[in-house]
Amino acid sequence: MTRSSTAAAGQVWFLTGSQGLYGPEVVSQVIQQSRQIADALDAAKEIGFDVVFKPVLTSADAIRRVMLDANSDDDCIGLIAWMHTFSPAKMWISGLDALQKPLLHLHTQAGESLPWSEIDMDFMNLNQAAHGDREFGYIQSRLGVSRKTVAGHVSHPETLAAIGAWGRAARGAAKIRSLRVARFGDNMRDVAVTEGDKVEAQRRFGVSVNTYGVNDLVAVVDRVSDADIDALAADYDAQYEVVPTLRPGGTERESLRYAARIELGLRQFLQDGGFGAFTTNFEDLGGLHQLPGIAVQRLMADGYGFGGEGDWKTSVLLATVKAMGTDQDGGTSFMEDYTYHLAPGEEKILGAHMLEVCPSIAATGKPRCEIHPLGIGGRQDPVRLVFDAEPGPAVVVGIADMGERFRLIANEIDVVVPDEPLPKLPVARAVWKPQPNFRTSAEAWLTAGGPHHTVLTTAVGTEEITDFADMMRTELLVIDGQTRMRDFRNEIRWNQAYFRLAQGF
Repeated sequence: MTRSSTAAAGQVWFLTGSQGLYGPEVVSQVIQQSRQIADALDAAKEIGFDVVFKPVLTSADAIRRVMLDANSDDDCIGLIAWMHTFSPAKMWISGLDALQKPLLHLHTQAGESLPWSEIDMDFMNLNQAAHGDREFGYIQSRLGVSRKTVAGHVSHPETLAAIGAWGRAARGAAKIRSLRVARFGDNMRDVAVTEGDKVEAQRRFGVSVNTYGVNDLVAVVDRVSDADIDALAADYDAQYEVVPTLRPGGTERESLRYAARIELGLRQFLQDGGFGAFTTNFEDLGGLHQLPGIAVQRLMADGYGFGGEGDWKTSVLLATVKAMGTDQDGGTSFMEDYTYHLAPGEEKILGAHMLEVCPSIAATGKPRCEIHPLGIGGRQDPVRLVFDAEPGPAVVVGIADMGERFRLIANEIDVVVPDEPLPKLPVARAVWKPQPNFRTSAEAWLTAGGPHHTVLTTAVGTEEITDFADMMRTELLVIDGQTRMRDFRNEIRWNQAYFRLAQGF
């Protein structure tokens, strides 16, 4: 194992298909070369998971058994399969039928270059992945197996990058299948897009979503000790640029201490219940004195999913994408398209939320810890972190319940520096240029029924989101530099037919 934390990274099992037709010497060579391929993947910096070599598979019984073992192993997030020689595909039918973990079909070979002057029939019989993988590809398609196919030598950066992206998606799939979400109150009244079918979400994704009374949380918040509050408040003082009124002796220090109390109580509630995501709603705060601000921001930075106004679907998506981006550069945050800059040729979107933007996407420098009035919710002024997002390429992803299925919508964007400072905007924010341009991006998003709450990530890209959607057998619409509205509308129409047929009537 090359990674320090197997639990965080996950394991991927490396399976090699062969047979006994060519004798034990050939199988011995297959084992040796297969182990070399697995070791090369395990050592690659582009691969963010442990690659575990498994014995070469030469029978249907062995194949089925390893698939069942993978299904029941919580550390295994997926399988990579390679047919080193010719592995008759009928041997794989029962195993592939039983498999419940993500699968990557790696089409490679042991050597990068052919030893032209040395090639004989023994060499051809041993090195026939071009033959065996076509047999394997057929049976996967025949059975309708969802998988990613990557072709190329394992020494090539593009091959490793594609495998790494799949592994991050598999880590997200493992996360969502074990995810528990705590909803504190219901969703915002009269809002449509934050609604959703929680039973179907559990059937499709494995996520468990349940509601808890806000005052259940308040009881935990109220039990937090003054000593713990003072210690956390001191951490705020050290980590952030805290405004004078919130510093020790400041007129609003108690507001900061209460924000720390909320964080400690909320964190304890989530830890005790094994929750990886949560929601709040400014319309239902019970006995809380503030709408949680800095508490939510810091919990997101630690990997928790979050959705405002009771938006559990976005909290699920955020926790999942954060799991994908573990150990990657960049960050991932709850986000909302708020307002536009529509100067011709310079169109931009200003994204923010009332309070809750994750500091993992913050630009270099200390975020400011500030306190400002909040015109909704009817509570005391909440404490929050204020910053601009780090510029760079990113993806904005949303999830919508279309009634008969869930739909993911992703837009490739470029986060940019605001045209001017925003000294009067009392929230964290991101400014971005959507691809291919503002008009097409906005029209496509609206046509797809994309939500106003989203996940903005600079840690993972469209490839990971696509791989994840395939693993979950979930619709994905991508808006990128190649998007044209006529084609996009047709894709929505075709998807409507496909997903109805795929799920049955």
